[in-house]
Amino acid sequence: MPPMNDHIVKSYDNELKRLDGEIQRMGELAISQLDAAIDVLLRRDSAAAMRVVANDDAIDLLEHEVSHDVLRLLALRQPMARDLREVYASLRISSDIERIGDYAANVAKRSMVLNQTAPVSAARGLPALAKLANTLVRDALQAYRDRDADRAMTVRSRDAELDAEYTGLFREFLTYMAEDPRQITPCTHLLFIAKNIERIGDHATNIAENTWFLVHGEQPAEEREKRDTTTE
Repeated sequence: MPPMNDHIVKSYDNELKRLDGEIQRMGELAISQLDAAIDVLLRRDSAAAMRVVANDDAIDLLEHEVSHDVLRLLALRQPMARDLREVYASLRISSDIERIGDYAANVAKRSMVLNQTAPVSAARGLPALAKLANTLVRDALQAYRDRDADRAMTVRSRDAELDAEYTGLFREFLTYMAEDPRQITPCTHLLFIAKNIERIGDHATNIAENTWFLVHGEQPAEEREKRDTTTE
């Protein structure tokens, strides 16, 4: 019969693995949500967009499960040092994924409003922006799963690339609006959609930074590069 301490350690490890599994499921759902939101935007499918919005509840439910498990671990296990960082990172990362899901749902909501107006060619730049944002989320979650701090920093540095693409789209939308007043309303919705996607990249970066903290016990020393010049 194994010693009681071995049983406790194994049980604790299983609880940490459960947290990891919940976060990975959350991440997969959030990535699928953004893909679906862009798809329904391009197809102008309001019924499918409503399903995307409804599916956000599954991500919210998983975040609640993570929060519950974190509180249970803190109360019963009283983790220290690296284990405490594991629990802390789980809580922070689940919150970021929940926000990613919210932004994807917002894209779907805006698409339903856009469907009430004529199609606009300005929307063609959004899929590339969304693809890059999803890549950052995927890579950030992979870095977290592998506890790969270097890969996490690569994600962090690529957020500037997403910022630059967003800034380009922002200026393109403004040009459409200036040239044709009829484009003002749809392009305003497209601006909000693009901003939601850009914010997804920010949350992917947060996941990367929390992975670095988990591995090294400190925040990255260098400042994050930003190329979003739309607020300057």
